Amino acid sequence: QVQLVESGGGLVQPGRSLRLSCVASVNIFSFNTMGWYRQAPGKQRELVATFTRGGTTNYADSVKGRFTLSRDNAKNTVYLQMNSLKPAYTAVYYCTAQNWLRDFWGQGTPVTFSS
Repeated sequence: QVQLVESGGGLVQPGRSLRLSCVASVNIFSFNTMGWYRQAPGKQRELVATFTRGGTTNYADSVKGRFTLSRDNAKNTVYLQMNSLKPAYTAVYYCTAQNWLRDFWGQGTPVTFSS
């Protein structure tokens, strides 16, 4: 059974950085795409950043230049480095992966801001 486990969220001050991690229970090369979505309070879930097995990376316009998606194949882990954070990024961040059959989602890790 595929499991995605996120970590790294928390309370952060504006302008600071966080790195989210997502560990998969299977080889991440088994996925066609993998990445992160987020859901802010009262809003729909939206794409943050994803990459394909072939190496194409896609970022939401709102995070380009601030967020970087990377992976460690040996650890079956995907990372989201988030820099210059701002309160508008308050959300629960979800790791997601897709294979030929279905989508998989983690339980989410929240990112909130202190003044």
